[in-house]
Amino acid sequence: MASQSTKLSISVREVSNSRATRRMRRAGQVPGVLYGGDGGPLAFAVDERELRHALAARGAVVELQLDGDATPAVLKDAQRHPVRGHTMHVDFLRVRLDVAIHAVVALELIGGEDAPGAKEGGVLEHVTREVNIEALPTDIPERLELDVSGMQVNDTLTLAAVSAPTGVTILDEVEETVVATLTPPRLQAELEALDEEALEQETAVVGEGEAPAEGEAAEGEGEAAEGGEAADEGSE
Repeated sequence: MASQSTKLSISVREVSNSRATRRMRRAGQVPGVLYGGDGGPLAFAVDERELRHALAARGAVVELQLDGDATPAVLKDAQRHPVRGHTMHVDFLRVRLDVAIHAVVALELIGGEDAPGAKEGGVLEHVTREVNIEALPTDIPERLELDVSGMQVNDTLTLAAVSAPTGVTILDEVEETVVATLTPPRLQAELEALDEEALEQETAVVGEGEAPAEGEAAEGEGEAAEGGEAADEGSE
């Protein structure tokens, strides 16, 4: 949990066409918008490297500094290049440090390799990876964690097993939201199922191959009988 905010210098920018925006990005600047709170939307530009460092720092709150004034804000959205991965645009929301806000944080599993069920060959599945919470901006954790080191085969853990830090409220249905399951070993069961299916298919193929053979044999016997009768008639 963070009690300090990260400072980030921004500059006002004019909302312009896409060509000017591309020039801005080539110059190492990222366009952004600050909105919410008591002020109107503010279009700004920020240094790409400083932005990257600020977003990687601990804590959800970023102090946006403009002309000597600092505005606490939280990142609401970041658009990234689909191939290169660098940030193309950011949206920040003004916040009051004394008013709780909603946020989405990551939920991580710890101790999975130590779980008895996993050691027995069970499959640990991480079902829920993000959690909706409410907290003061400076109390928003980077992530929540769930210790699964005690899970046995066929165990299921819900959000009720997650301990939220002081001042943080989980907004999702804690009793109904499944976080992790540990299912029995699949490999052997799957192999047995595949073997059984292959055997059934082989039996079906053999059966289909034997039916014509029997028919052909019956026809051969009939033809042989007719041939014998014809021979008898000829001899008479």
